[in-house]
Amino acid sequence: MRVVVLNTGTELLLGDVQDAHLAFIAHEILPLGLRINERRTVPDGQAIQDSLSELFGRSEILFVTGGLGPTSDDITRDVVADVLRLELRQDAQVLASLKQRLAARAIKWTSSIARQAEVPVGAQVLLNENGSAPGLYLKANINPLIPSPHVFVLPGPPRELHPMFRAFVTPVLRSIPMFRAFVTPVLRSIVQAPALIERRLYKIACLGESTIEEAIGDKVLAIPGIELGYCARPGEVDIRIVGESDAVSRVDAIIKKELGSSIFSANDETLEEVLVKLLTGRKETLAIAESCTGGLLANRITNIPGASSVFLAGYICYANEAKIDMLGVDPKLIEKQGAVSEPVARALAQHARMRARSTYAVATTGIAGPSGGSPEKPVGTVYIALATPDETLVKKLFFPSDRETFKQIAAQAAFDLLRKKLVVT
Repeated sequence: MRVVVLNTGTELLLGDVQDAHLAFIAHEILPLGLRINERRTVPDGQAIQDSLSELFGRSEILFVTGGLGPTSDDITRDVVADVLRLELRQDAQVLASLKQRLAARAIKWTSSIARQAEVPVGAQVLLNENGSAPGLYLKANINPLIPSPHVFVLPGPPRELHPMFRAFVTPVLRSIPMFRAFVTPVLRSIVQAPALIERRLYKIACLGESTIEEAIGDKVLAIPGIELGYCARPGEVDIRIVGESDAVSRVDAIIKKELGSSIFSANDETLEEVLVKLLTGRKETLAIAESCTGGLLANRITNIPGASSVFLAGYICYANEAKIDMLGVDPKLIEKQGAVSEPVARALAQHARMRARSTYAVATTGIAGPSGGSPEKPVGTVYIALATPDETLVKKLFFPSDRETFKQIAAQAAFDLLRKKLVVT
């Protein structure tokens, strides 16, 4: 079936808000045997109507996001009803739910809020348990006079759309009883057969895209029916495979054999999520001493639920005086070797571990640039140290790039150094 996503909202095209829906919807519908064939983003206004009129004729499932709120620029609901020539009627249950929600939050009721309770005749209401505006499902050819696909009209905020999709949209697609408990029964299945294809994602840290391609590319593509793709970002490459289950299993064996411990996740986890999980399982703890990364490692770790059980302390020792005062690094060592050096990185990690009384400590010190480099230590040089109960490891690496990218790659390298230590001991 041809599936199209239509994102609405001028803020998307101005760059004020990033689209967070394409990847989510694609992941959710793939197990149903569905894939997105086209994504379009349009501003508020006439462009929504023009796109709907065009896409109705060449899509079988259409997801429309955004424009369901109470303000004057929230017109998606009205435009969908207009294109389908369906009357909008106020839904008493939705109206009551809106009033209850606002009263519980002590928000003043205004007449514009009631717009969110207007529902096209024949549409199914998709409850919004995380916001005010409900979603809508309009079955294919809901107005016999106007050919149309199955249309799902969904709120723009991801915190509203994502749970709504899982709770109500997927059941509509599957036509299971869970959905009938909330809205009028869907009489025919949209997705007629179980999915035959499978998708797997492998996340690799600190290896280049071309290196990965050389290791697995020809071997994977020699298996018929496999789609292979890569997505590179600073310090990380994702490998994506799509195909029938048997073929995917054969590819899985190849990827694991060729890349082995370089794979830090096959479950779409971040590197910091993997670290928190590993440390938690081992009942071990971590401290971090950061110079050039400026707190990025600690920030990423503390973004993960459960980090408080394993992360003890973070020291941002940006200036030389901070390295001396906070962690007791010998000033003569800094003067002799320089702040960006193997001995100073080693001292930062060891002193952080001792001060925090943690099992491990990671330290970073480097030159992010664009100035500050030298022939011996050019911009992009970084030393990463890992202090453990048995030893202290130090790696000198070189990541010539802009400051932000340098920090991201250095953080990945530091985390991966710790991860590899944890998985082999």
